[in-house]
Amino acid sequence: QVLLVESGGGLVQAGDSLRLSCAASGRTFSSYAMGWFRQAPGKEREFVAAINWSGTKTHYADSVKGRFTISRDNAKNAVDLQMNSLKPEDTAVYYCAADWNRALLPRIEAPGYDYWGQGTQVTVSS
Repeated sequence: QVLLVESGGGLVQAGDSLRLSCAASGRTFSSYAMGWFRQAPGKEREFVAAINWSGTKTHYADSVKGRFTISRDNAKNAVDLQMNSLKPEDTAVYYCAADWNRALLPRIEAPGYDYWGQGTQVTVSS
């Protein structure tokens, strides 16, 4: 069982930055690939970024590539999402997710993730 708690969301203006954090419980955090997903009102949940269990491989959605950076600290049971140059279309609830997976590449499909946080709201005004 893994409990995930996101933090760091808020209301910002276009072009600003935010850093989301996800704190995980449990002693096996390093066995999980971690992902960030988001869901805007009226839209389906979509993949944002993922990082493998060791932190050596990352993957990003095309819409955030070059602006967002995912990182993890296995010693602290934490994964972060640094979001720069935010756009109004980045407005969504952002979810942290954990995938019991020690493969080299992290999954990008939401159904592959085993545990989810409650989400944190990010609102970007124009």
